[in-house]
Amino acid sequence: MSMHLERDLRALEQELLAVSALVEDMITKACRSLRERRADIAQQVIASDSSVDSAEVRIEEECLKILALHQPVAIDLRRTATVLKINNDLERIADLAVNIAERALSLAGRRDFQSPSALDLMSERAITMVREAIDAFVHMDTDAAYRICGEDDEVDRYNVQIINEIHDTIRTQPHLVEPAMHFFSATRHVERIADHATNIAEDVIYLVKGSIARHQHTLRETIGPP
Repeated sequence: MSMHLERDLRALEQELLAVSALVEDMITKACRSLRERRADIAQQVIASDSSVDSAEVRIEEECLKILALHQPVAIDLRRTATVLKINNDLERIADLAVNIAERALSLAGRRDFQSPSALDLMSERAITMVREAIDAFVHMDTDAAYRICGEDDEVDRYNVQIINEIHDTIRTQPHLVEPAMHFFSATRHVERIADHATNIAEDVIYLVKGSIARHQHTLRETIGPP
């Protein structure tokens, strides 16, 4: 690998890490705005989205430039492809954070609606998954990547618990249907954030092992541990 290619790849990865920090801040604030019914925090999340969108385009352009100028192969090609994939997942996570913030705005005046008890646990797990997936990318840690893929089931269980609580609320307190549906939509967005964190973890497996892990139901059986 040439010195110029390594320099460009490192700069690209550093910019991706900067975007990931912004995205993590967005989802943390979005979940807080939902929990606390804080319209001001929700607006901050919405305002941050344009920065992520601009960075996504910039990173994609740099990836394409590296592919055209350096024509990387093997691990360097996988590094470039992985940055492209993670970049896309981070942009989608940012969009989901905005969606949560918008639902929080709709709920801002509804103090009569009690948030389901599993919200904090679900949102904390999803946020942690995103952070750990990026850390796994930085350290090329496939053990952590496999573990993150398994953590998605925990988020799904919290989501089912929340849905059941929302159904109970709608059944027993029909006047709360509107806020309940806003909240239902928001929790679905949290669940999708965890799915994108899983995508990033699977990209780490691809980066290190060269095996495409997506759509595999039992990763360790189909690909094997590192």
